[in-house]
Amino acid sequence: MTTGRAGPVAWVVAWSLLRFVVAAAIVAAVVAQLVRTIGISADQGWPIAATAIDFFSFFTIASNCGSVVALTVGGVIGLSRARVDPRWFAVLLACVSTYMLITGLVYNLLLRNIPLPQGTTVPWSNEILHVWAPLFLLLDVLVAPKRRPASWSTLGAVVAFPAVWVVYTLVRGPLVDDFRTGNDWWYPYPFLNPHLQAWGYGAVALYVLAIAVAVVGVGACVVAASRRFGVRPSTPAPHP
Repeated sequence: MTTGRAGPVAWVVAWSLLRFVVAAAIVAAVVAQLVRTIGISADQGWPIAATAIDFFSFFTIASNCGSVVALTVGGVIGLSRARVDPRWFAVLLACVSTYMLITGLVYNLLLRNIPLPQGTTVPWSNEILHVWAPLFLLLDVLVAPKRRPASWSTLGAVVAFPAVWVVYTLVRGPLVDDFRTGNDWWYPYPFLNPHLQAWGYGAVALYVLAIAVAVVGVGACVVAASRRFGVRPSTPAPHP
């Protein structure tokens, strides 16, 4: 017998289909913003390849792309005969859920009021990627059927991608030119740009430390929620 809530079949099917719908909405949002961004570069005569690389260098975009994969796979698993998510998928969900929640928190606390050039963003796409998709992933943490409890060791996997992304961003930043402004550097977010900080890399280090604490804290909450509300696999009865 399982513990937790796999839920009635109708609920499992409904949530699986909802995962597909949200994944499709995220794809539409990413594509819409990518088309707008590349269109601006094409009009200005800026390099298209560099534009695309910069676009996918944003943590928001990488996290949302990861969520598309996780939600699509989760929808398929939900419609399968499996009574509980595979262990590897529990790890993937914990990671993606954490990244999307961090995306929502960082954007709405640090970036929402930063002015951007008129016409550079697609408003509805921006809201899906930074607000509605993170909120859905929060709901997925709390109510998704078949969600397997994640082990505490999952936190090691959770912190891996943000650590790699920060290293990539800080190493790449001074090596590429910002063709939009003419600067000899480019960073996806102002709080990671030492040229915009009074303390330079010292301030960036503080921001990175704060984000690391947030990733561990949110990841721990996600793991704890999965252990509280998740569905545990049946334990076979011992043979006589």
